[in-house]
Amino acid sequence: MPIEFRSEGVTSVLPSSLATAPSSRAAIPLHALPANPDKSGEVLISCVIPCLNECDNLRLLLPALRAQLEALCPQWEIIVVDDGSTDATPDLMAAWAPIEGMRYIQLSRNFGKEAALSAGFEAADGDAVICLDADLQHPPTLIGAMLERWRAGAEMVYAVRADRHGESWLKRMGAHTFYRLLSGGNRVQVPAHAGDFRLMDRRVVSALIALPERTRFMKGLYAWVGFRAEALPYTPDARVHGTSRYKARTLLRLALDGLTAFTTWPLRMVSLLGCAFSLASFAYGGYLVLTYLVSGNQVSGWTTIVTALLFFAGVNLISLGVVGEYVARIFDEVKERPLFVIRQRRGRARRASTQRTQP
Repeated sequence: MPIEFRSEGVTSVLPSSLATAPSSRAAIPLHALPANPDKSGEVLISCVIPCLNECDNLRLLLPALRAQLEALCPQWEIIVVDDGSTDATPDLMAAWAPIEGMRYIQLSRNFGKEAALSAGFEAADGDAVICLDADLQHPPTLIGAMLERWRAGAEMVYAVRADRHGESWLKRMGAHTFYRLLSGGNRVQVPAHAGDFRLMDRRVVSALIALPERTRFMKGLYAWVGFRAEALPYTPDARVHGTSRYKARTLLRLALDGLTAFTTWPLRMVSLLGCAFSLASFAYGGYLVLTYLVSGNQVSGWTTIVTALLFFAGVNLISLGVVGEYVARIFDEVKERPLFVIRQRRGRARRASTQRTQP
């Protein structure tokens, strides 16, 4: 069975004149992106579904999504990216893959949702690419509204939760704080309460594929590439089978990845904290000297010194930890390991007789 690595050159989205340039992935001029297709004619729609142990939900999602796409357009493909599932997902997709329009990509292990999305984007051939979760919380019925806005000129249509009433107060406050920190003082404004459920034009997908980083925070990358984006409010459906794998620890790690990937305010906060403590120490030292000169009181002794030393030792360790998070990201990037490894591919797009060619 052949094993595939993520292509390092990503030349399929670039003209040959740019594909040979060593730094072509670092900065892609606008004219290097694919031209907009004729949206009024027959277009190919790709749906990317990353999944991990979602066999029971896929049994319900795939027929509903297939029926929805057949009613909307003659050319479509559904790409299921298996992110190392240990349930019956491979067996289920072995039965679905021979059906025209169904495609299956199995990664060699669990690389994470961000990597699975990237694998789906690289495999997608559509003029418009829609990504949605396999847990049935992203309703396929919204695809029609997304396509209408795309045909009207939007290059990205992202679904935004209309409310978060079903979540705990702590989770709502955490999400609010996270988006404030992520977008505060940053030139890239990440829409709050917008997830991976979205439609993207081929030009947007090509720009995302060309980004070289390994630590990928997709919600930030969607905003970073820009393009004309429109929000589409929706209310998530209830999960039918299983429970969410995004527990508090996972959400905290994802938030940390997003903050270190798109902001430098933790480093600035450490610098400001150091300046504040330095000023406070000078002020306190001046106060002790003045007190000694005026009243002759002895300078505070052992208790004050030990308390101050322990406190500042803790501050130093926290500061080193913040810097260490950024160094760890640099370490991951310079190793230049593949973002994912593909174990197998199956299936083909419906009514797409030839592979899509880029201008």
